[in-house]
Amino acid sequence: MKTFRLKNEEVKRNWILIDATDQIVGRLAIKVADILRGKNNPAYTPGVDSGDYCIIINCDKVKMSGKKETDKIYYRHSFYIGGLKKESYKHVMDNHPERIMEHAVNGMLPKNKLREKMMKRLKVYSGTSHPHSAQKLEELKLA
Repeated sequence: MKTFRLKNEEVKRNWILIDATDQIVGRLAIKVADILRGKNNPAYTPGVDSGDYCIIINCDKVKMSGKKETDKIYYRHSFYIGGLKKESYKHVMDNHPERIMEHAVNGMLPKNKLREKMMKRLKVYSGTSHPHSAQKLEELKLA
């Protein structure tokens, strides 16, 4: 019996739509990261980028567990001396709610060369409308 190894030419990508209403950020990010990596497919091969496209809508209605809504701080650095920028969860949620899901999913992906390609397949929107209606979408129900 030969070991099956997926090749880049054999990859078929699907479009998966996820509604993030009342979902916990970390638990949703794990499921989205698995979809982007291709772990939900039976032909998963670790070294091959075989994941699907993932569209997340209503990311402005996600929840955080515990006291993270008041205590969590997002950090950025401009690479200049004294260039550390701090933003609270509430400030980011009010201005750019998409960044919260992108940041969480980015942290769940492996730190290798495929990470940037996987993140390009993630589409995050704060409302219910999205510009990907032309694709054949599979809606994923999360409990």
